[in-house]
Order: sequence, then C-alpha cells, then structure tokens
Amino acid sequence: MELISNYIGQINSIVWGPAMLVLILGTGLYLMLGLKLVPFRKLFYGIKMLWQGRKSTSEGDITPFSALMTSLSATIGTGNIAGVATAIVLGGPGALFWMWCTALVGMATKYSEAVCAVHYRETDEAGNYVGGPMYYIKNGLTKRWAWLGMAFAIFGTIAGFGIGNTVQANSVADVLNSEFGIPTGVTGIVLAVLVGLVLIGGIKRIGKIATVLVPFMGIAYVTGGIIILFLNASEIPQAFDLIFTYAFTPASAAGGAAGATVWAAIRYGVARGVFSNEAGLGSAPIAQATAKTNSPVQQGVIAMLETFIDTIIVCTITGLVIIISGVWNTGITGASLSSAAFEQGLPNFGGYIVAFGSTVFAFTTLLGWSFYGEKCVQYIFGFKSITPFRILWIVVIPIGAISNLEFIWLVADTLNALMAIPNLIALILLSPVIFKLTKDYFASRT
Repeated sequence: MELISNYIGQINSIVWGPAMLVLILGTGLYLMLGLKLVPFRKLFYGIKMLWQGRKSTSEGDITPFSALMTSLSATIGTGNIAGVATAIVLGGPGALFWMWCTALVGMATKYSEAVCAVHYRETDEAGNYVGGPMYYIKNGLTKRWAWLGMAFAIFGTIAGFGIGNTVQANSVADVLNSEFGIPTGVTGIVLAVLVGLVLIGGIKRIGKIATVLVPFMGIAYVTGGIIILFLNASEIPQAFDLIFTYAFTPASAAGGAAGATVWAAIRYGVARGVFSNEAGLGSAPIAQATAKTNSPVQQGVIAMLETFIDTIIVCTITGLVIIISGVWNTGITGASLSSAAFEQGLPNFGGYIVAFGSTVFAFTTLLGWSFYGEKCVQYIFGFKSITPFRILWIVVIPIGAISNLEFIWLVADTLNALMAIPNLIALILLSPVIFKLTKDYFASRT
C-alpha cells in the first residue's frame, strides 16, 4: 500500500503542479472576461431564474431548481466540512483566500459548463436527457476530439468512486465515530442501504430527495456557523487578517520554507476549492443537462449560483469558525477539526451540527455523484451498464467507510485533476459558442 501511495503521490504532485493551477484559474478568468463579467452582473438575475424554475414545464427530466439542488447535493458535502479543514491544516489560513479566488472565477466556469450541457444534450434510448462534457465534446467539437470525451468519461467514472463515494463515506464514518462512538463499518453499511433505496428511482427520485434535504441542511449548518461568528464577532477581523497575510506569506504552523508554505496555501486552497465547488471538473453539467428548460443561458445563470453558495457562503463560514476557534494548528484534521471548532464555538451542541451536517451532506453527495458516475459509465458501455454500476456503487460505500482517509484524499485529489483536464480544454474550444449564446440571449431581453 505504501508503494502505491507513493506512486499516486508522485502523480498528484505533477497534476496539481503550476500548470494545473494556471489551467483552472486561467480558464475561469478567460471565460469571465469573455462573458464580460456576466456571472457577477447577473447574480440576482440568476436568483430570479432559480425561483421561477421551481415549476418549469419545459422539456427535461427535473425542474431547473431540482437540477441545481442535485448539483449542490454533490458539492455541498465533505469538501465544505472536511475539505476546508484539510486545506487550512496543510496550507494555513491563507488557503481560504485561494479557495475564494477559485470560486469567483469558477462561477464563470460553472456557468459555461451548464450552457454547453443544455445546448448539446441529447436523449438516451429510455427517453431521458443526458449531457455533460462527453456530450458537448462529442456534439460540439470535431471527430478528432472524440477521444477527449471518452477520456473524461473514464476519469469521471473512476473519480466518482473517490470524490463522490469513498471520501464521503469515510468522512461521515469518521465524524460519527468521534462524536457518538458508532463503528465505521456500521455507518458504511447503513449508508449503503439508504443510498440503494434511493438509486432505484433514478434521477427523478434523487432530485426530489435533494430538493428537500439540501436546502434544509444547508440553512441549518449555515445558521449554526453564523451564530458562532456572531458570538465571536470581535475576532473576525483578526481571522481575515490571518487569511490575507498567510495567503502570501508563510504560516509557521504549516512548516517548511517560505516558498513551499505559500505554495501550499495556493495549492491546497485551489485543490480543495475545486473539490468543494467542482467548478471545472465537469460533473455538475451532467445534472444541469436534465433540467426542464429550453434556454442554455437561463440554466447557466442558475448553475453559477452553485459555486457562490458552496464556497463563498458555506466554505467561508466553516473556515472562519475553524480559524477563530484556534484549533486549526492543533494537529487535528478533516471533519474532526471542523467538529472540534464548532464544539468550541457552541459547547455541547456545535459538534452535533457538524456530525449531522456531515451525515446529510455526505448522503446527498453519494446520491449526486452516483448519477454522475452512472452517466459516464453509460456513455462508455451503453444503457445496459446502469444497473451493474449502481450495484458496484453501493458495494464500495462500506469499503470507503473503513479505509484510510489520507490515502483516499490523495487518490481523490489526483482524479479530480485528471477529470478536469479534458473538460477545461473543451470549454476553451467551445468558448466562442458560449459567448455568442450569452450575447444573443441578453440582447433579446434589452
């Protein structure tokens, strides 16, 4: 296992090197400028479209609101609780600044992904809408790029078992074990059974569950965090000072030379930011393609809210609570660190917020990513592969619950990067189409 871990670690250092960070942030910045800051200018318009999209009757499988909730179900999860904690431990408080940067340009990336997903989607043999990077590569680019779509589907299938399955199961098992003493194996089995019951109903049932659980748990978790910040309001300015200071200078607790420590803040901030909001990974457009809408741009402005909610709101609250608590340099990591921070802020209650939040978030992420992986497998092997995939997905959950967290994070991190590469290349190549659709849409409304 150590040999495998070292080998994956070497790959990880390459795929998360300077080139990848430039590709992720550079693509987002390029799209943001090409869109003339539409994600910023049309933020409230996106909220309006989201509200109107609760009862859409256009062609599609689920409402635009449910599509966003399904996407959020896959993003608001371990990345917001364990991911933020891990980023701060490994990269110092400055990592949160780089998470923000990733999210701000990521809004343009997420918008562009959804526009392409709806514009190039198609229906499968069961009449269900399917889309995502493999389809907008297939239908939007020439045949010589077909291998790129297949590469994404392969990486997406494998990545799903990391970012969307084992990491989620492991994190919730860890926090339930530390808070309530529940054996990790028991947690894994219970999660597997619950996920299996939902997967029987496909995307429509996943959408219904996500529409109920995501808003409820999201509001509950954010409210708990805001209460802690309100009770410690005098310490917030110092927390921001730490964030901005350590974004560009070494954090002594993180160790290492100055350059290495600043690099750690950037690397883990961007990596965990992508892990959290998934902007650029190409996962969310798989769900956005199923939305009941006739307008790619309308779904795009709705989809970009996902990144804003996930990172700018939820991750920021988690990060501030961790920094204010002072437990970020105590040696604790993962969901246990977030739990300790919340418990310190709200004694005898805060830990339960994280435990319950981790459980619900991980459960919904398992559901959302099961759909992503399913569509990737379907693209590779055809419609008949769906049932075997669902069975395998359920079987792997208990395995992830009892596995080593550090190794799983390493694998998930590496697969994230490999999954993002073909998607980001496709978005750059399809950017003229994205810009034209956006320009034409808003020009028709003036």
